[in-house]
Amino acid sequence: MQRIPAKDIDEYIAAFSGKVQENLVKLRATIKKAAPKAEEKMNYAIPTFFLNGKNLVHFAAYEKHIGFYPTPSGVAAFAKELKPYSTSKGAVQFPLDKPLPLALISKIVKYRVKEISLAAIKKKKQS
Repeated sequence: MQRIPAKDIDEYIAAFSGKVQENLVKLRATIKKAAPKAEEKMNYAIPTFFLNGKNLVHFAAYEKHIGFYPTPSGVAAFAKELKPYSTSKGAVQFPLDKPLPLALISKIVKYRVKEISLAAIKKKKQS
């Protein structure tokens, strides 16, 4: 698994092989399509998408799952749909032995885009 921190998302994904790498490529493409204006960066040594200077979502590969981090609000908003997966306050674990729920991931990312965009509008109105 990943040992040396990657300089960018391409390098991070290239460090994995087989099914893990395939899932990371699909996950990244799904996030990019759902949030085309988001910036890619490495943050906390894992791939991260930023929007309006805020963390949109993170993801990471592990031995038995792909970790997806849509913040606590993203997990809470989709709690019912995320029931089949192991979740915590701001994280979801997608097992490597099952297909990634790309449509659900897309919905969560779009929800986060809307959430960040609304917060930016609200902040602008207050200043």
